[in-house]
Amino acid sequence: MKVIACVSGVELLMDYLEGVLPDDVRAALDAHVADCQRCVAFIESYRATPRLLREATAATLPSHVQSSLR
Repeated sequence: MKVIACVSGVELLMDYLEGVLPDDVRAALDAHVADCQRCVAFIESYRATPRLLREATAATLPSHVQSSLR
């Protein structure tokens, strides 16, 4: 089985989350993530990013703040 380190795991993250990695690479990454809290936190933040961006762009500034920025 292939050995995965944090750096190489980050490079594979998009394919990992999309489920398109070869089985042996996914298994190696799963094994690494199971023992690496830093990678678990990174994956969770990576997954949360689209939601955070949607929420941030959906926010509306109050009119007085919009006026003060102009």
